[in-house]
Amino acid sequence: MGKHAQSVDTQILDRIQTHGPGWVFTPADFSDLGSRTAVATALKRHKAAETIRQIERGLYDYPQTHRELGMLSPSIDAVATALAGKHQIRLQPSGAYAANLLRLSEQVPMKVVFLTDGPSRRVKVGTREIILKRTTPRNMAAAGRTSGLVIEALRYLGKDHITPDRIATLRSLLSSADRKRLLTDLSLAPAWMHPLLRAVAEGAE
Repeated sequence: MGKHAQSVDTQILDRIQTHGPGWVFTPADFSDLGSRTAVATALKRHKAAETIRQIERGLYDYPQTHRELGMLSPSIDAVATALAGKHQIRLQPSGAYAANLLRLSEQVPMKVVFLTDGPSRRVKVGTREIILKRTTPRNMAAAGRTSGLVIEALRYLGKDHITPDRIATLRSLLSSADRKRLLTDLSLAPAWMHPLLRAVAEGAE
């Protein structure tokens, strides 16, 4: 192994270890350290040494290990962040996953849906599956903001299942700024949701 190759190998390993177990990454995260070939070769070696794990083509993680459970699957959020960076797309948690993130549902879905402005696709993560579902620009308008998450969670639960308890949960969970932002983003939500979002935002400074 040449001096430069060893240097790229070592630098990549250093960066992986600096981020720590649980980090999900792509070759692009090391593009400043060497050529695409050098990075690919280094990742191949680290994979062979079982330091890192390949989730799918061009997507890896530095696995977390549990003393009793062994190697853990990477977190859904970590995979989503890496996919968004790799493909230069935006992702918006949707469906049961959005409701679960906001503590409006205890259901932990095996199939996690993200709306995206990129192509639709599926990624297997351990026993779970990430589904990227291409949607309209309007549905992505609040992506990355808490209001986008709230709109998707309420859409999943449906008008008849938004109880006073769930409104109270959102009011206690969201910051004053996030609640205020709901009013700004009101036009991005269906009309039936407007009174509910106003109820969540009530009293926000």
